[in-house]
Amino acid sequence: MSGTRIGLPSVMLAGAIACAAAASAQHYPARPVRVVIPFAAGGPTDILARLLAQRLSESTGQQFLVDNRAGGGGTIGAQVAARATADGYTLFLGGITSLAMAPHFHRNLAYDPFKDFAPISTLTQQPIMLTVHPALPVRTVTEFIALARAKPGAIDYASSGIGGSGHLAGELFKSVTQVRMVHVPYKSAAPALTDLTAGQVHVMFGTMLASAPLVKNGKLRGIAVTGQQRSAALPLVPTFAESGLPQYDASSWNCMVAPAGTPAEIVARLNAELVRTVRDPGVLDRLRSDGSIGTGSTPSELAEHIKAESAKWGKVIRDAGIRIN
Repeated sequence: MSGTRIGLPSVMLAGAIACAAAASAQHYPARPVRVVIPFAAGGPTDILARLLAQRLSESTGQQFLVDNRAGGGGTIGAQVAARATADGYTLFLGGITSLAMAPHFHRNLAYDPFKDFAPISTLTQQPIMLTVHPALPVRTVTEFIALARAKPGAIDYASSGIGGSGHLAGELFKSVTQVRMVHVPYKSAAPALTDLTAGQVHVMFGTMLASAPLVKNGKLRGIAVTGQQRSAALPLVPTFAESGLPQYDASSWNCMVAPAGTPAEIVARLNAELVRTVRDPGVLDRLRSDGSIGTGSTPSELAEHIKAESAKWGKVIRDAGIRIN
């Protein structure tokens, strides 16, 4: 009997906490929500973030504000988000770079992708496109490989930063084709594309969200894209498989996570909003026109996806012998 008396307050307290959490989620969000972006304004992740922030602001009645925290190949923004209060008012629009690749580059990473974040949903998948400056005398993958082999080390390839998806896509390409190229990292995709269009660098491996418009207007030339099918954004650009390189498989992706400990009810609310948003026909069409694919998932599916991608790219990084610190 005494055990029952001692346990009753604990049960009542637990029930009160559960009711408070449910009530909090029911009225969430009650104030503006910060969405941390680990790259500078103007790049593909920023473009996606602002599209989603606008839609979420409209559907929830509260502002979702983009907070660009560029640097460290996406790790600075991730660290900021990981240390934020776990109340649903700070989210992190992460992806392949910060959540699957960074742990294999950094010996002393200031966050743990698996322990410090609560998965919410996948958002998009983006094929990687091999893009060149029009002055480079190649129009096919075969011609590009031949040129790179004829001039080992003479071709520069740009990326959004060391350890980013474009960097690793380039390293994977070098491994598969046995060519030598020089990596030129930038702080984000936007300045890399600026220098590519100016002819300061020759090549870039990157997502299509920011580069597709430049290919459409002729400022850049698309050579090939990853994936099983051609992109609706650039239907004349063949896949790597069509181009005779089916073993080259690389794509980028984005997702939304929150600091670990964020109430499950709030995670569920955010998941429902995000999945509805990225699967909305208008959003899907907008993403498709820019070369991106809207996805959406359950939190557990996202957790498994991050785990599988971490294993895949960890091997690429080890094989290439890349280490940042």
